[in-house]
Formats: sequence, C-alpha cells, structure tokens
Amino acid sequence: MALVQSRPFHLPTNLRRPYSVSCSLPAHSNNAKFRRPYTTVLIVPTGVGASIGGFAGDALPVARALSTVADCVISHPNVLNAAMLYWPIENTLYVEGFALDRFAEGNWGLRPVHQNKVGLVLDAGIEEELKLRHLQVADATRASLGLPVIEYIITDSPLKIEAWLDPKSGKSTGRVKNPDSLLRAVNNLLKYSDVNAIAIVTRFPDEDDDSINFENYRQGNGVDLLAGVEAIISHLIVKEFKIPAAHAPATSPFPPSKTLNPKSAAEEIGYTFLPCVLAGLSKAPQYVMRENGLFGDTCIVANDVDSVVLPFNACGGDASLAFSKITRSNKPLIITVEENKTVLDDMPDKFGITAMKVRNYWEAMGVIAAHKAGIDPKSLRKDGISNIKNPSQLYSCVRNVSTNGNGRDKIFSY
Repeated sequence: MALVQSRPFHLPTNLRRPYSVSCSLPAHSNNAKFRRPYTTVLIVPTGVGASIGGFAGDALPVARALSTVADCVISHPNVLNAAMLYWPIENTLYVEGFALDRFAEGNWGLRPVHQNKVGLVLDAGIEEELKLRHLQVADATRASLGLPVIEYIITDSPLKIEAWLDPKSGKSTGRVKNPDSLLRAVNNLLKYSDVNAIAIVTRFPDEDDDSINFENYRQGNGVDLLAGVEAIISHLIVKEFKIPAAHAPATSPFPPSKTLNPKSAAEEIGYTFLPCVLAGLSKAPQYVMRENGLFGDTCIVANDVDSVVLPFNACGGDASLAFSKITRSNKPLIITVEENKTVLDDMPDKFGITAMKVRNYWEAMGVIAAHKAGIDPKSLRKDGISNIKNPSQLYSCVRNVSTNGNGRDKIFSY
C-alpha cells in the first residue's frame, strides 16, 4: 500500500456502467436481481506498525468476518497473507497495493478469474538449502492444493535487499540494490512461459536476535522491518508488467521464543512465508487498463465500491485519497477504525476527508451492515438523527463549510 499523499484526483465520470460485476454472488442471492452487489475495500497499510494487520496476517480475521457482511471484499496481501497460513475467502479479491491505488484512482479495473498460472522468481542470493525449501513449498502447493504454479526462474545476480526504519516517520522502508536483475527475471518468465501472475522470493538480511525492534515485533509491538521494502518489490513488478504479483521474504529460521506473541506466530512455524502468496496469486484478479475511457463489462471499477475501511491515522495513501475524491453521487462511505493505530499521523481531517469514525472493527461491521441495507448508520445510535433541514438552511450551511482548499463540500457524507 503506497503511503505518499497524491495530488487531488478527479475520477472520470464515464466509469459507471448500467450494472456491476462482483467477485461472487451476494450472500442472499434470492434477491440478487433487485440490487447490485455491495463492495467493501479493506486497507491496512504495510510497514506502519498497525495494531491490527501490522504483524503476521493478524488482520485476516477482519477480512473473514467482513466477507460475511459484504458481497465482495477487495483487500491486499498485507491483510490476507499469514506466512505459512492462508484462508481462502471466495468473495474476496487479492489485489497488490500499487494496483489497488490505481484501481481507486479509476485507471485500472479488476477482472475476477477462475485461475491464474503463477510463476516463481527466486533471488540468486538465497542459499541452496533455503532455495530448496522454497521449491519444495511450490511443489507442495501443486500436489496438495492443486495450485497452478508452473515455472520458476532464478535471478542472474543477487538482488541485495536492504531494510530499515525511516527515522522521521517510523515506518519501514528499504531498497533493492539490483532491481534490473529482478526485472530481467520476470520479463524472461513472462516471455518464455505461460504465466500471468508472479511470486517473488528475495533473501533478506537476518535480523539481529538481540535487536530491540526484532524483539518488540515478536512481542506484538513495533513495526515489521521487512514490510516496507516488500511493498517496494511488489510495486516495482506490478508497475512494470501490470499483472498480479506478491512477495515473500527468505530468512533463516528464528530461534524459538517462549513469550512469542500470537500475532507474530505465523511467521515462525516454518521455513518460508511463500504458501499464502502462492494461494493468493492463484485466484487474484487480473488488472485491466481503461481503453478509450471505458472498461469492459467484466471488470469491477472504483465506482462499484460502496465502503472503505482503514485505520484512523492512516488516511494519506493514494487509495484512500482517491476514494475520498470520487464524485459525490458515487462516493463510498469511508470508515476509520480508532482502535487500529499506526505510527503515522494521517488523520482524515488532515486531507479534508469526510469519514465515519468507529471504535473498532466490531462497530465497522455494524455500520457496513446498515449501509448495505440502505439504512443511515446514524439512525441506530441514540439521538443520532437531528431535525431535517429545509433547502435554504442546507444551502446556507454549504456556503459556510470550509472546503480545506480542495473545492469540495463536506456535509453530504456520513
């Protein structure tokens, strides 16, 4: 998930189609023909120390619960991956963060698939034994899960990954010192094999077992040091090749800890983080570019989104900014979760975003259930509804509302 504030964005007005495509049939399909599917986007930015979703797949229960309320959930690997663990959710789309940003801006559509053919890229810097472990994972998913992982390639030189915490923001970041080798490997895999999704495994430096950050992370605190550069790697591939991609780090096994926090445990039960990546990519939607200002009828587009859920102080990403700037008639309900804190200071007001703040994901589910039912969520609260205004009062209110310089009024959303 990109975390840099974008310039003001105006979604093209010709993206709404006469009907919508969903990633599944609605849960109560008897009445499906009378309404369109309800779509929710679940965002937890990576590498920002999110209290829920900043560890080893600990936001996956949120996605599972949300999928029983919404007809379609769109989320990203940081939410849906859990290292050695994965949970298939039929009505949830696995969308890489860079692609999610472009989707929110209205530039890319999502085309659900029955199956992708997944190619595997291994960093030449991975030791032979660790490389063998990852190849065994690929074979295991093929034989035991039936996943279509069909080819692998090794980069022509070590990628040399570096990771660190940004001293100013506190989020994790890093760099790939040899990105051209990675791009060549992916290009060759796409050119000479029949793959349309890419899993990348790179060798990360082993963390010092005594480091404060490493121990904090294992105790369910702090920031995932690997996450920021993982996003950089997958963004690079998706931006260049416009296909589904996700990353799994290769590290030496961690020494066991008797005080390990359950939120971090999924990363310490095996030799690899690859199983969830292969499972997610096997059915990830393909990315479709707009042609002549239009998408095909088989695509889900930004205007199909009904609600967006994200941490309260992580509203500065490209996706959240773009969703907040969709034209008023199609603007999704933006829900921020107070309990899910990050190291960022990107509250909605900072960006002129009108959002409904809830205390936790329990409340978020209730708000979405009401919104899906066509009920004003505020009507479920004590004194949540005030007296109706007449037109002259409403227009007077519009003239007095600050637009924070973005030319948009704020009074018509929840």
